[in-house]
Amino acid sequence: MAEFAAAEVVVLACAAFATAMLSAIVGMAGGMTLLAVMLLFLDPMLAIPLHGVIQLVSNGSRTAIQRRHLRWEIIGRYGVLLLPMGFVGLELAQRLSPAGMKGLIGAFVLVATWLPGLLLLGQHPERSDPGRRFLLLGGVVGLLNIAVGATGPLIAPFFLNLGLSRFALIGTKAACQALGHLAKLIVFGFAGFAFGEYLPLLLAMTPLVVLGTWVGSRLLQYVSELWFTRLYKAILSVIALRLLYLALASAA
Repeated sequence: MAEFAAAEVVVLACAAFATAMLSAIVGMAGGMTLLAVMLLFLDPMLAIPLHGVIQLVSNGSRTAIQRRHLRWEIIGRYGVLLLPMGFVGLELAQRLSPAGMKGLIGAFVLVATWLPGLLLLGQHPERSDPGRRFLLLGGVVGLLNIAVGATGPLIAPFFLNLGLSRFALIGTKAACQALGHLAKLIVFGFAGFAFGEYLPLLLAMTPLVVLGTWVGSRLLQYVSELWFTRLYKAILSVIALRLLYLALASAA
């Protein structure tokens, strides 16, 4: 049975609550922020599968709350390539060192936060066919899921200009992300990851994820997205720079 210091469990549980609330309000950034916090305590190949469990609960609860607004045709297309590309992504992740993965995630966080257009390879996702758009997007996310861990900022622009309400966008995106995390957990399960060894930590974090989602969903109509956007960019940037520092220090 894996052991964690009480202070670490408290910090991670509080981060689970706060980031779930953030995602419920803004529709993104919570998962990446939580992963970045977890990486301050855990190696990437441990943090990413445990983060997947937490985010499956977080996105699943957000999906359930917004269930009346879901766009199932988008969710179905997105899920087709997630699992097969996930096994390809596992091979990629296993070739990277823990320091290399922290550096990759830190760089991804910075690019996704400040230069999201670079992740679209110069394309305009709003101009592409929605069916093909989400089929291919699911394949890309499946590939990156294992090595990067949190791909919410990558997929967010693909939901623009679809005529979705704010609630439909948040709910449908959450459902897509839940599928992505489920596929990731299946891949890690086939690879032999022992989720049961970390059950106490997961039991400490998952209830607070559900509570954070509930609180954030209630605040959705009242909180300024601009304020939270500025806040999460600042937090993400600080944590990402810390991860890059740790990667460079390990390589030195």
